[in-house]
Amino acid sequence: MLVYIIRRILYAIPVILVVNLVTFMLYFNLNSTDDMARMQLGNKHVTTEAIVDWKKEHGYDKPIFYNGNVSGLNALTDTLFFQKSLKMLVFDFGMSDANRNIGNDLKLRMGPSLAIAIPSFILGVIINVLVALCMVLFRETWIERTAVITCVILMSISTLFYIIFGQFVVAKWWHWVPLSGYSPGWSQFKFVILPIMIAIISSLGANARWYRAIFLEEANKEYVQLAKAKGLSNMQVLLHHVLPNGALPILTGVVVLIPSLFLGSLLLESFFGIPGLGSYTIDAILQQDFAIVRVMVYLGTILYIIGLILTDLAYSYVDPRIRLE
Repeated sequence: MLVYIIRRILYAIPVILVVNLVTFMLYFNLNSTDDMARMQLGNKHVTTEAIVDWKKEHGYDKPIFYNGNVSGLNALTDTLFFQKSLKMLVFDFGMSDANRNIGNDLKLRMGPSLAIAIPSFILGVIINVLVALCMVLFRETWIERTAVITCVILMSISTLFYIIFGQFVVAKWWHWVPLSGYSPGWSQFKFVILPIMIAIISSLGANARWYRAIFLEEANKEYVQLAKAKGLSNMQVLLHHVLPNGALPILTGVVVLIPSLFLGSLLLESFFGIPGLGSYTIDAILQQDFAIVRVMVYLGTILYIIGLILTDLAYSYVDPRIRLE
């Protein structure tokens, strides 16, 4: 197993390098350093001297890949590619275009994002699986039909509606929770409970229907009929046969949610004033601080690859055939 993990990590290194290089090239092809200076200085008639000073202050006065003004190894290290891109490989994120320490910002904002993302992720998966199993258990009854109609209604409504409705009814009308804001410590519960509920409800319709389709496909296979013929109850068949075999495609779908555990939910954090990584990314885009955007793209790549590796490891425990291979 250790050899397999090392091999998967080695496979991931070229992917990370390519994504890092492509992101860097796209960014500096679309935006010249002079354009970045003008955007940050916020003046259409900014002077040439101000542009030069801003570029020098933020390290954008260097050549992109090769610096012919210096000798030796510095010709490669004293460049934009090394300073702005390669350093990210060792998680040295440097300063943003607005002179903020990106590493410190990530540390401060990671907690609020995890306070929303982890409960939403865990409770969401559990509730979705339970609802899907109930629909399979009571299939071809009014319970299943009602649940399917409810799921279709839930998935047809925009997430923005859930946010606005929750803020108006739960926060403003009933005064159960604050409308927005955040406080660290145990008091954060009252600020994150509503975003967590909205995250779970907004994803319930689509995910429950998808899990139901997976479980129904397994329930119609011959081994399930054989298990029933041996006298196992429907509940035993679902829990001991259908659920384990349906877990493989579910794990594949769950992996795409792992980056959101750290990068945060863009809409929820923005609307509820949660100072997490999601709102951090939105603010960086609005302020055209693309140094932060590049870092968030890089972190998203890292987290997605980690999710794929964890999924492969989970496969080996869920499916004995993979473990034997």
